Amino acid sequence: MTALVVRLDSFGDVLLAGPAVRAVDEHHGPVTMLCGPRGADAARMLPGVEDVLVWEAPWEGFAPPPVDPADIGDLVARLRRGAYDTALILTSFHQSPLPTALLLRLAGIGRIGADSVDHPGRLLDVRHRRLPGRHEAEAALDTAAAMGCTLPPGDDGRLRVLPPPDTGGLTGNGPYVVLHPGASAPARAWSPDRCAEAVALLADAGHRVVVTGGPHEKALTRRVSGDAAVDLGGRTSPRTLAGVLRMADVVVSANTGPAHLAAAVGTPVVSLFAPVVPADRWAPYGVPAILLGDQSAPCADTRALVCPVPGHPCLDEVTGQDVVRAVHKLIQERSS
Repeated sequence: MTALVVRLDSFGDVLLAGPAVRAVDEHHGPVTMLCGPRGADAARMLPGVEDVLVWEAPWEGFAPPPVDPADIGDLVARLRRGAYDTALILTSFHQSPLPTALLLRLAGIGRIGADSVDHPGRLLDVRHRRLPGRHEAEAALDTAAAMGCTLPPGDDGRLRVLPPPDTGGLTGNGPYVVLHPGASAPARAWSPDRCAEAVALLADAGHRVVVTGGPHEKALTRRVSGDAAVDLGGRTSPRTLAGVLRMADVVVSANTGPAHLAAAVGTPVVSLFAPVVPADRWAPYGVPAILLGDQSAPCADTRALVCPVPGHPCLDEVTGQDVVRAVHKLIQERSS
């Protein structure tokens, strides 16, 4: 038997699908994962994934591509060649799985399941309805269970990635705290000045600080690091970043992919969480975490990409000292 798991969103979204992927692998492996370009690196890190197909859907992402009949035809042909017996489509609570399900039907996949509010007609064989308030990782696992796929014995259902490499050559010796200043959307980011303040205060409190960021964030990480931190901006692949996060005492991050990657390697998270999406669905999963940010701010549940409130008060009223206190609390809890 061969199975397909679909998650067409971002890096963090794909990581949150990890427990559901392991459940499908237990019952229908090997698993191929179909994901978008932003999630492909995460898919390659998930236990249970044997192969990754990358396709950019015209209904997902911040700037989706135009509808291209030839591109869609190529995808259907690729899926048909895979001869998958079963497919699980995973989406966020506000997304419909039905466009994807139509393509899978055209590819001849025999049994398709998803979480769907909309009536699916003949597009789904298993139509699951998620329970209110479920975390995205739990909701995905619930959908897998509706397809008859449960986790193997001894699997605790937490996020997980394949073992990352040793990164001591990048971070240096001794314990450290990671601060990741970037975010996938401006509305979710703590300001650079606040990040720099937190780095300086953490260093003053005796912590070694490592600042991480992608290739396009090197100017940001340089500004935030100053002379007080190790600047790894643009210097880590996703697997290398997993290694850096795994060895940290605590990770400080907005609600973005590295926060979920920290959870996947078992590291506590200070989450600077803008309420544009609900924390009960998107907070770091399965690890000790402290959420900072006004969860009742006017931007709550708007899914805004750019903060609609002048001054970004939901996050920028959080101070560097608030972060230091949260870091110390998580370190104390971890050592007790």
